[in-house]
Amino acid sequence: MDNHLDHMPVLSRGRHRNPKRGACFMELASYLAGERWSDHPACTHPLLAALARLVNDNVGDESRAKLVGLVPSIIGLSSDDLRVDARIALRCATTALPVAAAERQLALAVSVLAAEEMLARLDGLPSGRLSERSRRAMEEVPHAAEQARRFSRAARITPKGFRRYAAPNAVQLSVVGIVQACIPDPDALLRGLLEETIADCAALIRGPETETTTVAAAPARV
Repeated sequence: MDNHLDHMPVLSRGRHRNPKRGACFMELASYLAGERWSDHPACTHPLLAALARLVNDNVGDESRAKLVGLVPSIIGLSSDDLRVDARIALRCATTALPVAAAERQLALAVSVLAAEEMLARLDGLPSGRLSERSRRAMEEVPHAAEQARRFSRAARITPKGFRRYAAPNAVQLSVVGIVQACIPDPDALLRGLLEETIADCAALIRGPETETTTVAAAPARV
């Protein structure tokens, strides 16, 4: 492995004015992509970038250092296809729903149904169908799932509303739900969520045969 990673900015929470002050996940992506220094680079889908920033800011320092290897795999994953937003929202909500506290389960279950509904519309499939992953997640929280179904029958979201509000809310709620969940290692679940979401986006944008390319994580600095 090349040693150039030793000279790159160190991952830390929040935004940074320049690389000398450190970098968040997406600022490092902008650096590697050769873009202007930014935590909102053009090289990555905005919702995927939002998830990466949230994971970066909500894991511990040791776990954050291990995220470096994922940064190259997020570069170039950009698309206007609403399916990408829906897949990101669905992956996040189905990951968080089984572990989230009871007070967050209804909103997450509604997010699952909204993402599935949007995918069904985009793919010309019958409304109300659930993927196996969504079905299993909803079965973990039967009371919230039933409430979510009643709510969703009375509300019809538009594609614009889904992209602007529902999908970003699903990502935000999911990360907060995982961070606050009573589980042994929320950092590991957040990292796994980011890895799986990157893989989902790569398959949609580049094709199902795409393999996510990663590099070895740089050691944490002291």
